[in-house]
Amino acid sequence: MKRNQTPYYLDRKWLMPMISLSLLSIVVLFTVFLGLSWSSSSSGFEFDHEQPNFTTFKVDDRNGGFRVPKLPRFAYLISGTKEDGPRLKRVLQAVYHPRNYYLLHLDLEASDAERLELAKYVKSENVFREFRNVMVVGKANLITYKGPTMIASTLHAIAVLLKQAKDWDWFINLSASDYPLMSQDDLLHIFSYLPRDLNFIEHTSNVGWKEYQRARPIIIDPGLYHSRKSGVYWAKEKRSMPSSFKLFTGSGWVVLTKSFLEFCIWGWDNLPRTLLMYYTNFLSSPEGYFHTVICNHKDFQNTTVNHDLHYIRWDNPPKQHPMLLKLEHFGDMVKSGAPFARKFSKDDPVLDKIDVELLRRSDGRFTPGGWCVGNSFLGKDLCINFGNPNAVKPTVSSRRLEELILKLMDSVSFRSKQCK
Repeated sequence: MKRNQTPYYLDRKWLMPMISLSLLSIVVLFTVFLGLSWSSSSSGFEFDHEQPNFTTFKVDDRNGGFRVPKLPRFAYLISGTKEDGPRLKRVLQAVYHPRNYYLLHLDLEASDAERLELAKYVKSENVFREFRNVMVVGKANLITYKGPTMIASTLHAIAVLLKQAKDWDWFINLSASDYPLMSQDDLLHIFSYLPRDLNFIEHTSNVGWKEYQRARPIIIDPGLYHSRKSGVYWAKEKRSMPSSFKLFTGSGWVVLTKSFLEFCIWGWDNLPRTLLMYYTNFLSSPEGYFHTVICNHKDFQNTTVNHDLHYIRWDNPPKQHPMLLKLEHFGDMVKSGAPFARKFSKDDPVLDKIDVELLRRSDGRFTPGGWCVGNSFLGKDLCINFGNPNAVKPTVSSRRLEELILKLMDSVSFRSKQCK
C-alpha cells in the first residue's frame, strides 16, 4: 500500500517560524545568563548583584560589554566623644562590611576606660579578627568644637587609613549621631558603576553671611596647644577676603576619593598646606577646607558632585544645628534616596525602625548582606558565619540611591553645579 507523504513545500512552511522561535529562546536564555554573575560561597553558588540602568557610565567592555564592574571599597572614619562608645559600636555594626575599612576615634574628652572598652569589643569580635579591617585610634586627639582641631583630626585619620589600608576607593566620615539608611551591599552595588574619581561634597562659593561670621573673624583654637577642651578665642582684628584663592563652603560630611585625599596629605602642590594654614584661624574649618582645596585645583575641580549623600533636616530659617530626626521624618528619609542621615538622639526609636525596615538588622548584630551565610532558624544571627565578601545582595534601597545618583549626574545639572 502506498504511504501518504506530505509534500515538501508543506514541511518547509514551518521551518522559518521554528528557527525564529529557537533563536529567540537562545537569545533570552543567553541574556538572562549574562545578566547574572556567579560568586562562590560556602553554601554553593549565589547570584551576584543585578546591573542598574547607568547607561551614561562607562563599564569595562573588554569581554563584550557584559562584565560586572569591580566592587569598590570604602574607608570610614567614625568619630565620637565622651559617652559615645555604645553609639559608635552601633553605627559600626550598621555600616560594617568585610570589604571596607573602619577607623574609630573617641576624642580626648572620652575616658581611657571608654576607649579601652571599644578596643576590647573590636578585638573580641570574630568577624573583625578574620578580616582585620577595624582599627581604634589609641592616642586620641583633642577636638575643639568649631576649631581647626576637627579638620586636623580628620586629616590624621586619613593618613592612618592611607598607611594601614591601601586599596580603598572612597573615604566617608560619620559621627556617633549619624546612621545609615541602607545596607553596605546597596552602597557597594551602586558605587561599583560610578567613575572612581567622583567626589561627593556639598559646596558653594556664595559664602553669604559666613563672610562676616566665619571668613573675616580670626579665631585661635586652644586645642592646638592645651590638653583640656575649651572654646575658641576670638581676636579683635578682622582680615580681608583672600585674593590668591576663592573660598568655598558647605557640609562637613563628605565622600571623597583616595586620589584627592592623597593630594591633600602628601600632594605635589603646596595648595593643601597653604589652605591648611589659612584655615587654622577659620571658624568651623571642616565646612570649608576640603571644599576650597578641591575647587581651587584644576585636577579636581571638575570631579565634584554637589551633595553630601546625607539626609539632613533644617529649621526655616536654618539654625546653627540641624533638627533631630524623629519617627515622623522616616518617610522623607527613605524617599530621599540618601545612604546616610543625621542628626539622631541616642537610642531614638526611629533608629530601631531603620534597623527593622531598612537594614533588616537586629539589636547588637551586623546588617546582613551577601557575605552572611549563617542560618536564620530560631532567630540566629546570619552573620555569625561568613562567606565570600564579594557576594552582595542589594535591596530595593539601591534603586532609590540609583535614582538620586542619576539625578545628580544629569549632564545639565552636573555641569551647572560644578565649582564656580
